Amino acid sequence: MNVPLWAWLTVVGVILVMLAVDLIAHRTAHVIGVREAAGWSIFWVLSGVSFGGIVWWLYGAEFGQQYFAGFVIEKSLAVDNVFIWAIIFAAFAVPPQFQHRVLFLGVLGALVFRGIFIAAGAALINNFSWVLYIFGAFLVFTGIRMLRHRNEHFNPEKSKVLKWFRGHVPMTDAFYGQRLVVRKAGVLLATPLLAVLVMVEVTDIVFAVDSIPAIFAVTNEAFLVFTANAFAILGLRAMYFLLADLMHRFIYLKIGLAVLLVWVGVKMLLLEVFYIPTTVSLAVIVVILAVSIGASLWSTRGQSRQMLQPTPAVSFRMATAEELAEVDKRGSARPLSARRP
Repeated sequence: MNVPLWAWLTVVGVILVMLAVDLIAHRTAHVIGVREAAGWSIFWVLSGVSFGGIVWWLYGAEFGQQYFAGFVIEKSLAVDNVFIWAIIFAAFAVPPQFQHRVLFLGVLGALVFRGIFIAAGAALINNFSWVLYIFGAFLVFTGIRMLRHRNEHFNPEKSKVLKWFRGHVPMTDAFYGQRLVVRKAGVLLATPLLAVLVMVEVTDIVFAVDSIPAIFAVTNEAFLVFTANAFAILGLRAMYFLLADLMHRFIYLKIGLAVLLVWVGVKMLLLEVFYIPTTVSLAVIVVILAVSIGASLWSTRGQSRQMLQPTPAVSFRMATAEELAEVDKRGSARPLSARRP
């Protein structure tokens, strides 16, 4: 697959424009409802599918199917990531109107980190083809581990990242709107929102360790790996607001994702022994996800939306009007005695 430099630059430009549009559309902090989240989710899914159609048209069915296989894998694994975000937001009691800003910055960071991981993975595969077998074995191991621990849930309070952050970064005990840092009495302090952003970013990096090898199981084209990742995670913010309060209904999703990881891992391990066509691979992936999601929704039919409400890891409050007034638009602050009457 010969992809010219201008095509790479065009795709990156389109992604940046789409991010800018999303940022402008949500420049004011507000609670994103189900209807708005559904609209944006449809938009992002159609964007990803449309790009896949362009790949299919320009490069043929084989590369088109490889893109869609990668897109479906990334989108499905991202659902599990969305549920972790819900747990983090609930543990920190992050006000709903501030969550989109954290997710926007988190996705922006995810694009950068995944781009680095994809470049590194592609370089390793091009120079050391045996790395594919390591990836395959890792995916099988990860899938089995996920299946064995499917009933365990992430606990932010026990996170080593959070413990390190609390011990090394001075932090306020209140949310200051959408600000990540504020300066009070000449001291730069992190707000709880920055701690949440760090947690979101780290969890995405952890998920990328699974998802990047998984997508290399269906295609070794760096362009397809990057674009499938990018278009899959661009819609994660909208997916979060659409599915966060439905996580209790996806009771068999972990099993489906575990089987998916084992499947793509085995496919990678058998690469030199038995070639599995992309069409078959894509069909198996779709069936695994359809069965696990369909069975989950059928078994939990009649249950309504339910926001996760665990015991907060730390008790944070909203900054008072006076505290907010002391912090200017740049995040700096000055003592009350320095203000003019």
